[in-house]
Amino acid sequence: MNTIRISKTLQKTLNDQITLEAFSAQIYLMLACWADENQLDGVKDFMMKHSQEERVHMAKIIEYVQERGGTVKIDAIANPGPQPKNILECFQAVLKQEIENTESIYKIVKMSMDEEDWATWNFLQWLVAEQREEEKLALDLLDKVKLAGGANMSDAAKFDLNKTIGNTKQEFPIADQINPLAE
Repeated sequence: MNTIRISKTLQKTLNDQITLEAFSAQIYLMLACWADENQLDGVKDFMMKHSQEERVHMAKIIEYVQERGGTVKIDAIANPGPQPKNILECFQAVLKQEIENTESIYKIVKMSMDEEDWATWNFLQWLVAEQREEEKLALDLLDKVKLAGGANMSDAAKFDLNKTIGNTKQEFPIADQINPLAE
C-alpha cells in the first residue's frame, strides 16, 4: 500500500517553498542587523520577530510534507543581498519579499487544485490568509515610511517612526500551535 499521500511535484514545490521561507527569514535577519547598526531598535525588533515568523512557516510546511509521507529536502539559501541604504529601501525590501512569497504560494495552491489534492489545498489556506495579512502590514508600514519623509526623513521623523514600528503588534505561535494536524 502506498503511504505517500502527496505527489512528487507538490512535494518538490513545497520543499522549494521551505527554502523560500528560510530565505525570507534571512532577509529579515539582515534587515534587523541593518536596523541595529542604524540605532533603530524598534525596526530591529520588528524584523527579528518577522524572521522568527518565517521560520515558523517553514516548520509548519516541513511538518505537513512529513505528515503526508513525503520527504523534506533542505536546500541552501541564497545570500539576502545588500543592506538597504535607508529606511525606505528597508521596507521596500520587506514588501518585495512578501509579494514573492505570496506569488509562490499561489502557484502551489493552483497546483494542488489542478492535482485535486484537497488536503494540500486546505493546508495552504492558512498561508494564503497569512500572506494577505503580511502584504497589508508591509504596505501599511511602507506608507508610514513615505509619510514620514521616505529616504530623506528627518531624524525626528525617524525617531517617531522607529517607535511606531517597534510598537506594531506582532504575535506568532509556534508551529505545533498553528498546525492542527500535528495533534
